[in-house]
Amino acid sequence: MDIILRKWEPEDIELLVEYANNKNISDTLSDGFPSPFNQNDGLKFLERAAASIPTRMFAIIWKGELAGSVGIFPDSDYHRKNAAVAYWVAEPFWGNGIATEAIRQIVAYGFLTFDISRVYAQPFGNNKASHRVLEKAGFTLEAIISKSVFKNGQYQDEHIYSQMI
Repeated sequence: MDIILRKWEPEDIELLVEYANNKNISDTLSDGFPSPFNQNDGLKFLERAAASIPTRMFAIIWKGELAGSVGIFPDSDYHRKNAAVAYWVAEPFWGNGIATEAIRQIVAYGFLTFDISRVYAQPFGNNKASHRVLEKAGFTLEAIISKSVFKNGQYQDEHIYSQMI
């Protein structure tokens, strides 16, 4: 598959804002991902991505086009051997296997770059597409925590998926 993970660039701002300003995207992400997503949000996103060394947030490039974002975020303290993975694919690119391949690549990068032994993701219970993506990428469902998420005025279950070295 023609997937490349690369550092975010300032020139990505226009497509980032266009693709990220989508309720179908923000509804599946933490409240830290703003909705609506405007130019200022895009600039903050790009600044945050550029500030992390080593790089933790990557643009997903599919067939030469910006198609989404994937990141890996190591935990600290007694969870320091764990890292969360987060991702989104722009709606025009859904259904092409992009997220699955991007996750495979970010997990491999994470295990090589950080002192971790476990990578996890926490999709909402109603995000069945994300569950399938994680399973295809080799993650195992560890737990379902009932009604632990409150998003858009509703309680949802949280699914915890992981992959170990």
